[in-house]
Amino acid sequence: MSASIQASRPEKSVKDMNQGDTDSGSLLECFKKLYREMSADDLKHELINTVYAENLEFIDSFHHLHGRTAFVEYCEQLYENLRACDFEFHDQWCQPGKAMLTWTMTYVHPRLNRAKPIKVNGATELHFTDKIYFHQDYCDGGALLYEHVPVLGSVIYQLKKRLV
Repeated sequence: MSASIQASRPEKSVKDMNQGDTDSGSLLECFKKLYREMSADDLKHELINTVYAENLEFIDSFHHLHGRTAFVEYCEQLYENLRACDFEFHDQWCQPGKAMLTWTMTYVHPRLNRAKPIKVNGATELHFTDKIYFHQDYCDGGALLYEHVPVLGSVIYQLKKRLV
């Protein structure tokens, strides 16, 4: 979709999606739906626009992004290289304008872990009004990536073994 078409189309909000229900529970359900359904074949652009504010600040173990457009570009590159990526959500804690969710991500990358599934536990901190404007993921970067890179993975394994 071209930027000019996107800019002229009004953004849907969680309120629109849930027929007037703007509580944080609805936003969090849309957030979880986004991550359960997003794939290389379908990045769920409409749902991204519904969940995330244009001024989104996104932080994970490897990136610090500003703006929803930068986040979408990041997702496009990330999912392009994955064979699969699934999220299982566990617990969530909410207070007005903030939430924390725990999750397990299982992903398959052709060049990591001999293309076998990798599971990583993590948590996400969210700040929001009617949309999420701050998203920070907390997880072990080594378990997510470094431990599964050929050669580097064996070095990290040896280091961990020495620390025990």
